[in-house]
Amino acid sequence: MSLSYSYMPDYFSLTDILCTEERISCKVEVTLPRLGFIDLSSESEDLNLGTKLELPLWLAQPLNKTRTPYVSVDTPKTYKEGYREILLADACTVELNKWNPYYYELGMYLRRFNNNDSEMITDSLLLTFRTRFRQVMDWVQSPDPLLNSLLPRLERDLFLTGRKAELQLNEWLRKGSSVIETSQSAVNLMKRKRTDYELN
Repeated sequence: MSLSYSYMPDYFSLTDILCTEERISCKVEVTLPRLGFIDLSSESEDLNLGTKLELPLWLAQPLNKTRTPYVSVDTPKTYKEGYREILLADACTVELNKWNPYYYELGMYLRRFNNNDSEMITDSLLLTFRTRFRQVMDWVQSPDPLLNSLLPRLERDLFLTGRKAELQLNEWLRKGSSVIETSQSAVNLMKRKRTDYELN
């Protein structure tokens, strides 16, 4: 999997599919006829104005993006001010995987809802990633088998990519003691140039 697809909606990306399955709290802004069955606590045939329910992100997003939004989206608690302050204090001590295994990916979706927290969520994600990136790269040098389960998806992908590169570098350095020889095509090219030079 290419890391460049982490935040991009991609029909074939399992990460994107699993991230958008996250259920988020929504409030119905327009009465929706014959959709009362979505709210299991209601006996009404319609989904009434003001009803609060949890919808998967993939459904909440298009319902919120219309000219007149059908639902308003509440920011999940792990992206609210109290949790952002915890990350600001020391992001490296937080087990983000417990907050959400797709913490960064979900945050990138949430910032698109244009609510009061959107800009703050973006700043918090960037600061958190910058702070934790150095630590993830340090872990690559001395891997701990438990780390894989403690990191959110993006950091785990970076860790595994870094670990693979580290192993490849070590393997290359181990082989690097042999003498490097000129390739036969380079030798032939040099002979041809020498011959052309001597003829002129």
